[in-house]
Amino acid sequence: MSAGTNPTTREMSTLEKNLLGTTLNRSPRLLPGLAVAILLAWVSIWLSKYLGVTLMGLEKSPLSAVTVAVLLGLIIGNTITLPASLKPGFSFAVKKVLRLGIILMGIRLSIFDVFKVGTLCIPVVLASILTALALTTFVNRWLRLPERLGTLIAVGTSICGVSAILATGPAIDAEDEEMAYAVTIITVFGIIATLVYPYAAYALFAGDAVRAGLFLGTAIHDTSQVTGAALVFSDIYCLPYAFDVATVTKLVRNVFMAVVVPFAALYHDRKTGGQDESTGRKTSFAKLLPLFVAGFLALAVLRSIGDAGVSGGGRALGLWPGSAWTSIHSSIKSWASNLLVVALAGVGLGSRFSTLKSLGIKPFVVGLGAALAVGVISSVAISLLGTIGLC
Repeated sequence: MSAGTNPTTREMSTLEKNLLGTTLNRSPRLLPGLAVAILLAWVSIWLSKYLGVTLMGLEKSPLSAVTVAVLLGLIIGNTITLPASLKPGFSFAVKKVLRLGIILMGIRLSIFDVFKVGTLCIPVVLASILTALALTTFVNRWLRLPERLGTLIAVGTSICGVSAILATGPAIDAEDEEMAYAVTIITVFGIIATLVYPYAAYALFAGDAVRAGLFLGTAIHDTSQVTGAALVFSDIYCLPYAFDVATVTKLVRNVFMAVVVPFAALYHDRKTGGQDESTGRKTSFAKLLPLFVAGFLALAVLRSIGDAGVSGGGRALGLWPGSAWTSIHSSIKSWASNLLVVALAGVGLGSRFSTLKSLGIKPFVVGLGAALAVGVISSVAISLLGTIGLC
């Protein structure tokens, strides 16, 4: 280091930029805000379980801890004047903890689970995804809303709710407030669907567990909401197979995140003339296929290879027996979920109602249209397919 250079103002190394977003000697300033986000995440996880499991008596709460975290964060951040010293930690949670959580999410998926759904399920999922993307984009432009906000609502509705928003936001340079608003919209309509769709599924498909499960898996946004609605349906109508079908169908939708996120990044890149808005430089390939998406895919492949070893009578990755492998990927899934709750706590704490209010009610119109369209298209496509060879 040359004489006179202030170590606190030196440029970040590549490792520091990717891991911390700041220089190592300035990293302690991240701790206060990160600690607050972690505390709020812990409270949100407890509250989600208390409301859904203890009070409602369900096996899994239909109210996601992520939902609780962002809503509580918004309330706290807008009713209490938080110290400015907390902001770096909130930003770290949103940008770095979020990406790590997304990478670890890949361990949830196995290509063998996807195959179990059957080839006839994929057209229903594709129809729902394409409808949501197309309709949301059209309505968003018609209402002249920010394009990135429309993209976030579209992927949240069509793919996997909050997770898709969290994965897409960094790839298209979305603002934290846009992400928070999109999460709120997806949350509102997802909760409504969780409460209404189990009964709608029974009315539409006359107790057919396969088609009802497929409907719940394609028409509801977030993974936790799908499982909650499927549990309600299975418990009320004594059709447990619907839960299995809904869960695996949701996994099929989650797989498409690996396609839609790079596509959204590429589309955004074309709209900005191939430049990174924050630097003005040419967008790199890593921006079009973010590292966290590649990590997500790598974990999914790892899960599939491990499962293949166990199902073949051997050890997962040549190391662990089946019981140990199940414990390992279950633990990773739990960590992934917890990290995303921390990230969303940071989003809520760092967002302001004044900014959300400036967007008006129009985004909710977009979200409502997308949610209704996905539900209608899903039910129509399933009805046309019938039960021949389904799943």
